[in-house]
Amino acid sequence: MKSIKRFIVIVVALFAVNVYAYGPKDRILLVVSSYGEEQGEKLPGFEFDELAKAYLVFNANGFAVDIASPRGGTVEADKFNKDKAYNQAFLANKSAVAKLANTLSTKSAVAEHYAAIFIVGGKGAMFDLPKDQYLQSLIAKIYESKGVVSAVCHGPAALVNVKLSNGSYLVAGKSVNGFTNQEEKAFGKKWVPHFEFLLEDKLKERGARFEKSPMMMNHVTVDSRLITGQNPFSTTATAQAVVQSLGQKPIEQPAFKDDATVMLISKMLKKDNLAVKELAKNTSQYQPELIAMYGYYHMLSAESETDLANAIMLMEESANYMDNPKLTFAIAQGYQKLGKADKAIKNLRGLIKAHPEMEPAKQLLAQLEQSEGQS
Repeated sequence: MKSIKRFIVIVVALFAVNVYAYGPKDRILLVVSSYGEEQGEKLPGFEFDELAKAYLVFNANGFAVDIASPRGGTVEADKFNKDKAYNQAFLANKSAVAKLANTLSTKSAVAEHYAAIFIVGGKGAMFDLPKDQYLQSLIAKIYESKGVVSAVCHGPAALVNVKLSNGSYLVAGKSVNGFTNQEEKAFGKKWVPHFEFLLEDKLKERGARFEKSPMMMNHVTVDSRLITGQNPFSTTATAQAVVQSLGQKPIEQPAFKDDATVMLISKMLKKDNLAVKELAKNTSQYQPELIAMYGYYHMLSAESETDLANAIMLMEESANYMDNPKLTFAIAQGYQKLGKADKAIKNLRGLIKAHPEMEPAKQLLAQLEQSEGQS
């Protein structure tokens, strides 16, 4: 009987060593929304891409990572592409998948166990994270114990109601960023009417100094131990900034295709001719379809002729690598908005010749030819 008890004690001790092999200086808590599909109703959840990218950065740099959510247990991600390299890597990690399948509750998470907390975005974050008092307490305790508080995209919604022990808002007087009003207008039309606030507005209301870059460009704001990223394409850089803030030099790793493409778009918008040559030389390392999409949304939100011209430039560059009639039509629409009907007509005629079934193109061409007096 004594030998059995001794065996049990040894097993428990070994298990404890395994669980607590990492100390609090080596552990990071990732937080995702518990919102999402509920009783058959499709509701917005968390952004899987952001979770995967952040987890991979922390894991590669030697940190243990736990995953928590307001309710704990299973969580629902928004629709995502499992074939993306970072998602494949996460899904191949059995430990990571197990943690995501049974998240800790924010009520049960212990602040003293973590050197940093990283809040993942996704539109679901706008619904439950700002109301989670246990999460607010976690964030405040980690910050006041000299830990790092970080969030990306809609993740900073978790920060808007966090108060420190002196009664002030955590973000008050600090530089922060997050998903901008412009980005919400372009990409959040379905759910924004259901939000209780816009993130940019609420952070400003709480006294934060809100920073931002152009729509969907990588932007990380570091204000001492408060680190925030603007959108999904800022995730990797935000996680690396957390690693650096914890006293480590982040391990260099190749940029994922989408992140690399966004960096290339930024250079193209700055009229860096080398960017266009880089795309032509190493097309397989980038996503022309993402350049096209960015150009299209840039056109929709354009506030000046320069914006329109840049949008057309991006769409035309991407058209060199993909045959998409909708893209050609969008380029024609861009030229129409820019007041260059002749170029719009030229694009439409070529489009209709190749795709005579495109009725919208025929209608726009007829409209432009009539207004220009052409036949």
